[in-house]
Order: sequence, then C-alpha cells, then structure tokens
Amino acid sequence: QVQLVESGGGLVQAGGSLSLSCAASGRTFSTYIMGWFRQAPGKEREFVARVSTGGRNTDYADSVKGRFTISRGNARNTVYLRMSGLKPEDTAVYTCAASNGGTTDLLTTPYAYRYWGQGTQVTVAS
Repeated sequence: QVQLVESGGGLVQAGGSLSLSCAASGRTFSTYIMGWFRQAPGKEREFVARVSTGGRNTDYADSVKGRFTISRGNARNTVYLRMSGLKPEDTAVYTCAASNGGTTDLLTTPYAYRYWGQGTQVTVAS
C-alpha cells in the first residue's frame, strides 16, 4: 500500500513557474514508476509525465515537453514536477500516481497506475 500526497499547487501568471511535490508513504517507493496526470474541468484525465524507478528515464506528453521536468528523490520518497512557461491551458488538477510497471504506451494511461494521490489545483492566469 502506498499513500501519495501532493503539494505545491496554486495560482500563477502565464509564463510563470511552479513546482509540485508528491510525498509517498511506505518503504517501497523506489520500486514504483511514478507519474503525473492532470484533469481540467470537463475533460478527461491526461498523462503529463513519468519517471522510472531509478529516475534515469522519463517520458512527457508532447504538450509539456520542454517546459515540464519530472524527477524523484527516492531517499525522500518524493516525486517532483517542475513546470515552467506555464500556459492557461495547463490549468488543471494535477495528480501523482504509482505504477508497478507496464509498456511504454500503457504507462501514458491511468490504467497502468495502482495508487493515486488526491490532487492539487494549478491555475494559470492569462
């Protein structure tokens, strides 16, 4: 069992930056692939980024590539999402999730993730 708690959301102006954190409970954090998803009002949940268990391999949605950076600190049981160049269309509830694994394609979908946080709101003002 893994419990995930996000923090760091808030209101930011377009073009600004924001960093999210996701703290995990338990001693098995380093065995999980970690991902960030987001969901805007009236839209489906969408993949944002993921990071491998050791932190070396990452994957991003095209919409955030070059602007967002995912990383993790296994010693601190935490995964991070650094967001820069924020746009109004980035406004959403951002949620972190933990996965036991899957194919590259599957890991861009919510189906690969077993544990979810409660989410944190990010609002980008134009």
